[in-house]
Amino acid sequence: MNATEDALTLFSTRVRQMILQYKDLVKRNAELYAMVNEREAQIERLNAQQTQMQNDYNSLKMARMLEVTDGDVEKAQKSLQSLIRDVNKCITLLSEK
Repeated sequence: MNATEDALTLFSTRVRQMILQYKDLVKRNAELYAMVNEREAQIERLNAQQTQMQNDYNSLKMARMLEVTDGDVEKAQKSLQSLIRDVNKCITLLSEK
């Protein structure tokens, strides 16, 4: 009986250890999922910020191209015509699809 009791005691001890390890792993898994969710939210915020900055940059670039200073009307007209051609090309490409 002594060997059987020792085996049962050892078995129950190992089961308790495994249960504690399982609980630790569940807790760690939850922490890791929280970290992943936080990182994904941060990535989304940074992507939105990057998109906004790119749009702002493009707006500033276009405003700069259209800026008329010191009688440089001809250059501004050429830039505007180039932009119009680009827009027309885009419209044509979209119409073909």
